[in-house]
Amino acid sequence: MNLADVLRGWAPAPLETAEVIGPWPTAAFSALLDLPGAVAGPGEPLPPLWHWFHFLEPTPQAALGEDGHPAEGRFLPPIPDRRRMIAGGRLWVHAPIRIGDRIDRRSELAEVAVKDGRSGQLAFVTVRHEYRRGGELLLTEDQDVVYRSQPAGQPRRLATPVAAEEPPHDWKIAMSTGPQVLFRFSALTYNTHRIHYDQPYVTGVEGYPGLVVHGPLLALLLLEIPRRYGDRPVAAFDYRLSSPVFAGATVLTHGRRDGDGVALSAMAEGGARAVTGTARFA
Repeated sequence: MNLADVLRGWAPAPLETAEVIGPWPTAAFSALLDLPGAVAGPGEPLPPLWHWFHFLEPTPQAALGEDGHPAEGRFLPPIPDRRRMIAGGRLWVHAPIRIGDRIDRRSELAEVAVKDGRSGQLAFVTVRHEYRRGGELLLTEDQDVVYRSQPAGQPRRLATPVAAEEPPHDWKIAMSTGPQVLFRFSALTYNTHRIHYDQPYVTGVEGYPGLVVHGPLLALLLLEIPRRYGDRPVAAFDYRLSSPVFAGATVLTHGRRDGDGVALSAMAEGGARAVTGTARFA
């Protein structure tokens, strides 16, 4: 099967949604991070990417696919036996979202590219989101998701991870990723992807050795470095996921001063580099 042929002519229309940003998700994620209290309250700005706990899609149970994701969706490509992983993204902060704001979001397909990988053809789909308060543009975000076709019973072929040394850093954060963390993060993001909670599925169908830590959680852990140690707000952020982390690992997040920003990375302790990124200050 040629994914380029499957995706030819796929052009979903933009999608517009709106939500009032309540305080509970911020308090809940603060608790997941073992912080002493909510990092923001009414009228205060959300940290970058914490809007991921809002604009969640209430997919009916009957509309879920075999992998736990919605079987159909505006920006889900029509690939048979579809498997999905977050690849990375970029964020530009023009002004902060504040708790209590009514925010309008416009989402549209920005790019589709088919590439050859170790496990066959991969479709890289970029969706762009714009967040506005009234007519004011607050955030622009690109999300890159990679899809492949993989029938059940044909697990992926994983490369043997190469352990990496901890990089030079000015700051470091360690966080354990037991199944309780995965469960709570899935609940906060309304994420039903079975790789995060279903051990027989993730090992027998998708071919991983264990439950997979959420890519968005790893990206958020990168941003904890500038949030905790930076002296100015983040104006831009980019990240790229390169290797999975499995439940039970301790994630080590590192930050190093880099000009007018911070070079960031995270890895499983004793394992491979999982995600890298860069944050630039306002």
